[in-house]
Amino acid sequence: MSRKVTRLTLDHLEELAAPCRSCLFWEMDPVRRGRVADACAEKDAWMSEVLREWGSCGRVVLVDDVPVAHVVYAPEAFVPGAAGFATAPASPDAVLLTSVHVHPDHRGGGLGRMLIQAAAADLVRRGGFGAIEAYGDVRGRGDSCRPAVGFLAGVGFKTHRAHPTTPRMRMDLRTSVRWRTEVDAAIERLVGALRPAPKSTRASRSAR
Repeated sequence: MSRKVTRLTLDHLEELAAPCRSCLFWEMDPVRRGRVADACAEKDAWMSEVLREWGSCGRVVLVDDVPVAHVVYAPEAFVPGAAGFATAPASPDAVLLTSVHVHPDHRGGGLGRMLIQAAAADLVRRGGFGAIEAYGDVRGRGDSCRPAVGFLAGVGFKTHRAHPTTPRMRMDLRTSVRWRTEVDAAIERLVGALRPAPKSTRASRSAR
């Protein structure tokens, strides 16, 4: 079974399972959502606009080339649905994480964390952004368009503006990069400590 993380494209969007395929919670304000005749077409149009004007706005996990999990993120200017939250707007230096979804058959394997790390790495490479923010759901149901607060806290987000039901959470990209660098260095040191010394080195020491 092969598994990889790649950029979310319109082709992947076409393969997403319901309800994510046709959900316009973030892409439109409530008034416009109520007038939509073809939700899938509107979602395609939204992603096309973001890709054209801003660039990559998501990551997807493919298992045997089938999308099983995805994350979507974009500057709040492209996310009209965010204006309705009591903790809006997002910080000027932040990109807004809108949705993270993992198919029920693939939950519990760390795919959500993998997607958040991929999104953070993308934004760091692109530069110009200080953080990722998200409007969390304290109920933690996992079936809404809002990421559960428990999940966000578990992957590195902290409460930036408190609220009883929809706090705004924030993950600082500089902290994220520094943490990953330190972990990578620690792993490298551990691997080096466990790696046996070259035979020539051991032999020369024995001869002394």
